[in-house]
Amino acid sequence: MLKLSDVRLTERLDIAGLRQVAAGILSVGESSIKDLRIQKLSIDARRKPDVRFVYTLLVSMDDEQELPRCDAISLYREPEQYVFPAPSRVGSKRPVVVAGTGPAGLFAALCLAEAGVKCIVLERGQSVEQRVSDVSRFWRGGGLDVSSNVQFGEGGAGTFSDGKLTTGINDKRIGFVLERFVSFGAPEDILYLSKPHIGTDRLRSVVRSFRDRLIELGCEIRFGHRLADVDVAGGVLRSVTVDSGGAIYSLEADRLILAPGNSARDTFEMLYRRGFALSPKDFSVGVRVEHLQREIDIAQYGKGVHRADYPAAEYKLVTHLPLDPASDPASSPGRKGRSVYSFCVCPGGQTVAAASEFGGVVTNGMSEYARDGENISGAILVSVTPDDFGFAALEGIEFQRRLERSAFAAGGGDYYAPVQLLGDFMKNHTSERHGRVTPSYMPGVRYCNLWEVLPEFVSEAIRAALPEFAKRVKGFADPEAVLTAVETRSSCPLRIERDNYEAVGIKGVFPCGEGSGYAGGIISSAVDGVKCAEAVASAMK
Repeated sequence: MLKLSDVRLTERLDIAGLRQVAAGILSVGESSIKDLRIQKLSIDARRKPDVRFVYTLLVSMDDEQELPRCDAISLYREPEQYVFPAPSRVGSKRPVVVAGTGPAGLFAALCLAEAGVKCIVLERGQSVEQRVSDVSRFWRGGGLDVSSNVQFGEGGAGTFSDGKLTTGINDKRIGFVLERFVSFGAPEDILYLSKPHIGTDRLRSVVRSFRDRLIELGCEIRFGHRLADVDVAGGVLRSVTVDSGGAIYSLEADRLILAPGNSARDTFEMLYRRGFALSPKDFSVGVRVEHLQREIDIAQYGKGVHRADYPAAEYKLVTHLPLDPASDPASSPGRKGRSVYSFCVCPGGQTVAAASEFGGVVTNGMSEYARDGENISGAILVSVTPDDFGFAALEGIEFQRRLERSAFAAGGGDYYAPVQLLGDFMKNHTSERHGRVTPSYMPGVRYCNLWEVLPEFVSEAIRAALPEFAKRVKGFADPEAVLTAVETRSSCPLRIERDNYEAVGIKGVFPCGEGSGYAGGIISSAVDGVKCAEAVASAMK
């Protein structure tokens, strides 16, 4: 097989069009090409408005060895496919208990079930169908269901997101994860896009297909069943206690895959009481910012851009504030050296209500596969460390809660979110109405001064970063852009210490995914779940 690199085109082509291009590059007839597929597709907009689609193509031919070689044409060898190392025997007659149906829990259960290991899957929230109904009711002004919301339920927090599949890790299991997503109904382009996403609309059907496969394999999935306690004797797991809507029961268990997600605060508190090794870790907090999507498209692609020609534009921004006050006289001690960055950018998306506790406002971003909404919503986050909130294991959670309660009060106490125009935020002035950009957050918003909601160092860091971001994305500091508070759940504020994927000092408990503090995002969490399943399988040999 041949690899054609850096194939730069002015438009996105289908396979037939790419076959013509490949034949021209190789100076052969199209009939000589037996097979062609896309390995990677990205967009190069550095010389806007001359925007290029950049392909890497894999081509199969009969006489590959005789063709000339250059930097753009090389021989390609297929990588070895990942195979889950199944246990040689099942071991204990007790099923493996999996707590949580986010990416980590789902993939851990899938790998074990396909290897013949019986699993009971516990999910405190509801099935995706019921969850969509519960979330929609909350967004329309109905009551918050603390067990079925944007954070909790089948599919995890990612079900109400953009479904991004980008990751900073490099692991042989990524291909396996992506291919399984496609087998459950995700679009095939996630296999080659440089910035793949599924979209919340398609992700929901993927999650349902995932569930069907687990049930087909003999998994028992229990919705509305929350892991309430663990019984550990002599450092060994003996059983778990489950709360099913107030009905408490016990399950004998010698292996628990713990994939609770980063918002399972009561679970973390229970683990702390039971003597698990927990440690605080750095995380980030901030706001979501909304711009008009068409204006970000122009900033990224150039004037004259047509939405039908290119995908909705996005951005990735980061700045590090100065450490030396002399280099920045306006710098306060609290904001020095902070990282400020964009996160969970949702092109053509919206800002959503993501609370999971009574009395707190939490925001997140969400978009559908088409990304065809009017706004683009992205988080602007500021790094925080235990120096800001304390070195005890649960103090990061309390720091998050204080911010969420502050936003709840500023929003009027009815889950409306406090918002401010970016221009007013830069001047520390209260906003009274929106301009060109209409806030998308539901159930509604109240205009205020976010300096009275956020810690001063967070506000100062964001204000310092926005002009820097505007140097990279023209118009980013648009005075009429909308800031909505508060985003606190970007990552877990603590880590469940583990050794070879088993909880330190507790035999039989395997923490994984975002809630373990070792992963972030759909792909890294899914890979972490696969690795966790490997550790469980290894323990059975």
